[in-house]
Amino acid sequence: MKWFSPLIMVLLLVGSVKACDAPTLAVGFDGALAKNGLPSTWKLSVRTGTADAGIAPESKRRILHIKCREASFSLERKLPVNPGDYPYVSWTWKAVRLPLMGDVRKKGYNDQALQLLIAFENRKVLSYVWDSNAPEGAVVDESIGWPVNLAIKVIVVNSGPADTGKWITLKRNIYEDYRELFNGPPPAVQGVRIQSNTQYTRDTAEGYVRDIVFSNSLQALAK
Repeated sequence: MKWFSPLIMVLLLVGSVKACDAPTLAVGFDGALAKNGLPSTWKLSVRTGTADAGIAPESKRRILHIKCREASFSLERKLPVNPGDYPYVSWTWKAVRLPLMGDVRKKGYNDQALQLLIAFENRKVLSYVWDSNAPEGAVVDESIGWPVNLAIKVIVVNSGPADTGKWITLKRNIYEDYRELFNGPPPAVQGVRIQSNTQYTRDTAEGYVRDIVFSNSLQALAK
């Protein structure tokens, strides 16, 4: 999983979303589609192999479909958000197939079918992953030193194949996750990334993502 394109490393803060604007901020897959069939608000970045990502309709809305065959790629979107105003993030995903030997704890096996990353303006990143073997709740440091200089904390939020084929909704307090893992309050969020990797284990992974929502309260997420 350990790679980041120039976009995620040099995202510039272009403003902030104020809590008074709305209780939630949805980050979906609507809007005009680019030539690659993906929303123009999302940038596709490929590290190795060939990306297989597209938009599928579901109940009159769009969802993201990812299939990763011995590859590593991501979709990134700039999104300036003040985590003090929007401390919660919720998203829903469904893993169809996991890389069998994937394990974020082991060098050379660090493949995950689904990952959601939150990048902050000070080059720190929270990464939430569905791992094949690492237990739920495991935290791994994947920081990258000079010349990249990114501090990355990975949190396993789903583990193993038991829930594959099911839509799973996750809710995280990014303010508290950041404060606990980086020992201080978070600065502004600058962007989000959805990523899939199978290049190390030479396997195939597949999944779907929908309904990424930042919120000022858990109650607002429940509506």
